[in-house]
Amino acid sequence: MSRRLLRGPWGRGRKVTVMVAVVVAFGGGGWAAGTRMQSPADAAAAHQPPKAGPVTVAVERRRLTATVVAQGTVEFGAPRSVALAGAVASSGSAADGPAAQLVTKLPQQGAVLTEGSVLMQVSGRPVFVLRGQVPMYRTLGPGTSGDDVRQLQLALRRIGQDPGGAGGHYGQGTAGAVTRWYASKGYEAQAPGPEEQKQRGELEQAVTDAQLGLLQAQEGQGAAGGHDGGGASSPAATDATRALELKSAKNRLDQANKTLSLFLAAYGTRVPAGEVVFLPELPVRVDKVKVHLGDTPDGSVATVTSSDVVVQAVVPAADAAQLRQGMPARVETTDGRQVTGVVARVGGASGSATGGGTGRDGGAAAGDGAGSEAPVPVAVSVPEPGVLKNQAGAAVKATVDLGSSKGAVLVVPVAAVHTSADGRARVRVLRGGRIVDVPVTPGLSAAGQVEVTPRDVPLGEGDQVVVGQ
Repeated sequence: MSRRLLRGPWGRGRKVTVMVAVVVAFGGGGWAAGTRMQSPADAAAAHQPPKAGPVTVAVERRRLTATVVAQGTVEFGAPRSVALAGAVASSGSAADGPAAQLVTKLPQQGAVLTEGSVLMQVSGRPVFVLRGQVPMYRTLGPGTSGDDVRQLQLALRRIGQDPGGAGGHYGQGTAGAVTRWYASKGYEAQAPGPEEQKQRGELEQAVTDAQLGLLQAQEGQGAAGGHDGGGASSPAATDATRALELKSAKNRLDQANKTLSLFLAAYGTRVPAGEVVFLPELPVRVDKVKVHLGDTPDGSVATVTSSDVVVQAVVPAADAAQLRQGMPARVETTDGRQVTGVVARVGGASGSATGGGTGRDGGAAAGDGAGSEAPVPVAVSVPEPGVLKNQAGAAVKATVDLGSSKGAVLVVPVAAVHTSADGRARVRVLRGGRIVDVPVTPGLSAAGQVEVTPRDVPLGEGDQVVVGQ
């Protein structure tokens, strides 16, 4: 019964439906495949990149600040090598050198030396520092004269030991001031030694003997004046002999006095060449010690610097051209702490104690370095080091503000500004699918951005300026 039903009209209708569905499915697949088929020309055209349009950046309105930023190292300024000019005093004769010249007390690294301070000791003797431009090059003592003597006298005045005069001649007043100065520091000044004292005694005795000889000659002449005419010699011969003896006695006395005077002119308290170091500026800080206990102090014994902290950096030549001495700067440590400084030098050798290599206005000198594009050294002085006080050798960032705009201004990338044939600066603005030239006046430039003021054609915040094609 059921088999008959399947073979009846309903069975035949279901078969027709299935066949129609199959035909539709094949037909739809063929239509879809046909719509996706392309000719070689159409396929090549479909793979061409889209036509490039201009690259634009929006105009901004903001405050613009120009800066130069450089990475630097903390150092102490004006490094200078210190060496002794000669030997220190000995306990014997001033004419004899000490038995040994050995370092018996080292300079103290980090110590700050003021005028009259003791740098070190050699063979138990002090080595003082004084302010002066003329280096110590000889022993100073009674009878010496010159600029070095005058600067010693001025230094004695500054430390409260007035020599009585500062004319550049070392006299007894200067010797007395030196003696008092050494005593105030707990040392004995270099007074004449036993040999000199003995020599002085001999010269003084020679003067005394000459004086006695003169007196005897004078007495003999007086006796000759009372001659009674007796004896073999004639009165004329006797008088001539007496006169010669008197003249000879006077000459001996004059010579003895002259010799004693010359000796005394150089006799007295001295300052040995190795006991004073003159430095152009004080105070200074002992940066490096270059000798050890027991060394002979030949050559450099220490390096001293100013007590000011200096950041040594190097900047590109284009940045250096914008820097001037005296510009304020900010110095920032790696952990974000800041101190203020000032540009002390632009150009010159990095670490140099001099200010050479700068232009007339304080900028980098033309031709400084290997060429106009060579990096330029810059020194930033930090008068109040604060967090940098004990940071010698540390890496820091120095930022110098070159200037700021007056409030918010229109700002575009430097690449957006070009100069047309008429010599005017312009920017190209994309408006309504068209590029419009807008004349502008450039202003302050910083960090790849430049201030612009539109002329004739309006320009506003949000406008799209062309920076590339």
